[in-house]
Amino acid sequence: MSRRPIITATALAAATALALTACGRDSDSGSGGDGGDGNAAPSADISDGPATGTIEVWAMGTEGELLGDFLADFEEANPDATVEVTPVPWEGAHDRIATAIAAGETPDVSLIGTTWMGEFAATGGLEATPTDVFAEDDFFPGPWASTVVDGTSYGVPWYVETRALFYRTDLAESAGLEPPASWDDLKAFAQGLQGAGAQQGIYLQPGQAGSWQTFMPFAWQNDATLTDGDAYTLDSPEMTEALEYYMSYFSEGLSQDTVLQPGALEQMFADGAIGSFISGPWHIGLVRGAGATDNFDVVPLPGKDDAPGTSFVGGGNLAVFTDSDNKDGAWKLVQYLTESQVQQSWYETATGLPSRPDAWEGGPLTEDPLVAVFGEQLEQTEAPPAVPTWEQVATVIDGNVEAAVRGTIPAADAVADMQSQASSIGTGLQ
Repeated sequence: MSRRPIITATALAAATALALTACGRDSDSGSGGDGGDGNAAPSADISDGPATGTIEVWAMGTEGELLGDFLADFEEANPDATVEVTPVPWEGAHDRIATAIAAGETPDVSLIGTTWMGEFAATGGLEATPTDVFAEDDFFPGPWASTVVDGTSYGVPWYVETRALFYRTDLAESAGLEPPASWDDLKAFAQGLQGAGAQQGIYLQPGQAGSWQTFMPFAWQNDATLTDGDAYTLDSPEMTEALEYYMSYFSEGLSQDTVLQPGALEQMFADGAIGSFISGPWHIGLVRGAGATDNFDVVPLPGKDDAPGTSFVGGGNLAVFTDSDNKDGAWKLVQYLTESQVQQSWYETATGLPSRPDAWEGGPLTEDPLVAVFGEQLEQTEAPPAVPTWEQVATVIDGNVEAAVRGTIPAADAVADMQSQASSIGTGLQ
């Protein structure tokens, strides 16, 4: 059941401004959508004035349930436009979009998971981002990079998510620990939390689907790369060293090598059995709900050597389809949803973190200091490569991380197998 969100006055003002002013930016207002190489494919021209006609939108999960009501202000400011939102379950969204592109029967605009961008852009089904409307510099670097496929942007970051370090402040204080600033600090931090009473100093994902999202930040912090643009580059000393470091938490008994059941992580953290873990902003509410209130904190990830640590960035992008019947209206809707004030209002509605740094400078995102940490972390993030085959290769990484963590194979062999399978799969860009 959808519920009517509270639309702030700032959102209404943004909608009105969009309707009354030209959609385009001045040519010198920012970089284009080609990631800086100047070779972006031509994108659709966006007219001045309000949006018109029917704009068909697909949105997934909570976003799909809430977006229709949220767009009341957009429709009020664009009275000749009608937005039709179709909620699509995340479980079937990928295949539904792929089928629609293949059949040439797409909506005008859709929410696209960041790791799907390469695959769908490679089909020719996505429009290039209008470079006179959207400026790369208006968005966090990691989220923008998730839209860029082979040098061209094919969408705009809408909401984002990243990971930071949750820890029990009471255990840290008991052990005389400060938040870690390096890999050595993080290991000592986990050891200290365990010495202060936690059964596990830290919980790191030991395998199964999505474990690459916990492991890869360590690889990025060690300057490992995933591709050179045309081919996968997983088999490197930097990747091996990062995996060895990750494995050490399990071999030293600081993290368990079995996957926790749903709900167990937050309850064990609230009970003090787990001293720290790496996760996203959704866990703020979950651990509070489990009973942890004023005895935990969140800090950005540490880097390898006393430098800010890189984290994974994901989320959802908004993309317009090549077969859209209303590209002009679709891009105007995307522009509205990615305006700073509207992003603040969307956070209040659906807790989707803004993709623009200026949306974090005031309003609701400054009211909870724990949430604000994720805005700080977003300044230092990496997105997986936007290549058509990434989902397949991510599964390969998951399997090898799990095998290494459980001691089945050494890190060097795990990384070599990642590379072998990834090379066989290819990036899909050639």
